[in-house]
Amino acid sequence: MRSITRSLGLASGAMALTAATALAGTGAADAAPTGTQSLYAPSALVVSVTAGEDAVNGTVLRAATLVCAPRPGGTHPDPAAACAELRENGPSLDALAAPRPDTACTREWNPVTVTTDGVWQGRRLSYTYTFGNPCGLRSTTGVLFGI
Repeated sequence: MRSITRSLGLASGAMALTAATALAGTGAADAAPTGTQSLYAPSALVVSVTAGEDAVNGTVLRAATLVCAPRPGGTHPDPAAACAELRENGPSLDALAAPRPDTACTREWNPVTVTTDGVWQGRRLSYTYTFGNPCGLRSTTGVLFGI
């Protein structure tokens, strides 16, 4: 059963990344003839929230696509703010997983893992962070993982 769940999760992520890449290609920059360079570096990501200590063995709870070039889009609830956070923080996303200073969470162990996989400004990006419980995820400073 675990192998089936993991395969389905990975397949869903691959399909979502394919969809995100297709969404990224809807701009006018794609009209360029073959062999020329696009005006925009590819930026298409899949953001997911998984119940469990790691994304491979956990159960995917939510996932969203995020496209940042040529304009913000995808299924993320706030693509403009999420793209702005990515531009501000680059590939180092730990700042977006940091808790807000005015929040407090219990110390129960009910892990939730967030992942961001895809291409950011033409470079491969893969980020994973595990929160101790859902409260830790809800109390983050950023909107990227707020799917």
